[in-house]
Amino acid sequence: MKRNAKVSTAVIRRLPRYYRQLSELQETGVVRISSGALGKSMGLTASQIRQDLFCFGEFGQQGYGYKVDSLKEEIGEILGISRGHTLIVLGTGNLGRAIIQNFRFSANGFALLAAFDVDPVVVGSRIAGVPVRHVNGLEDFIAAHRVDVGLLTVPMAAAQQMGDRLMDAGVKGIWNFTNYELVCARPDVVLESVHFSDSLLTLSYLISQREDMEENP
Repeated sequence: MKRNAKVSTAVIRRLPRYYRQLSELQETGVVRISSGALGKSMGLTASQIRQDLFCFGEFGQQGYGYKVDSLKEEIGEILGISRGHTLIVLGTGNLGRAIIQNFRFSANGFALLAAFDVDPVVVGSRIAGVPVRHVNGLEDFIAAHRVDVGLLTVPMAAAQQMGDRLMDAGVKGIWNFTNYELVCARPDVVLESVHFSDSLLTLSYLISQREDMEENP
């Protein structure tokens, strides 16, 4: 498979959408699909689909389309789903607990190894089968286990400190839900921040634009 090291961020961020859509198609029994039909189901053009996939190699056949299971497998390989990545959660408050209980880590190629907190009420317990450890043992745990990603749901005041500890301990990536802009000076660590407010404000903008159009047709 051809791999293009200069794939744009926009294309990379569409890949999980393709994987999710193909998974849904597979579950409903769809065997093959054209780029036009796939694009229509995702709100994209057939040309965009073909251009995105061409960044990674040749997929499908002209006049036949894509085999859903094969394309899903190929995209899953590109996304690294089969590599057996591991993850730990720092912070088991409302958000951390909800993520542990509801997010399907295994379906996305991650094994959730443990959670960490400072609250004596939860330390030593289990959340959805995941053991909760004291954060004092964070570095020892990472040294004893291969931990690829640290998921942060700690309070904003503790975000940078905990992020630094994760980076110094050797994680490869941080999934940051703290709404705090972490400073990451380590080129060997990938940082992905999730800002709920950004998504909500984007929705607010789109609603406002539609309202303006309706008021001023």
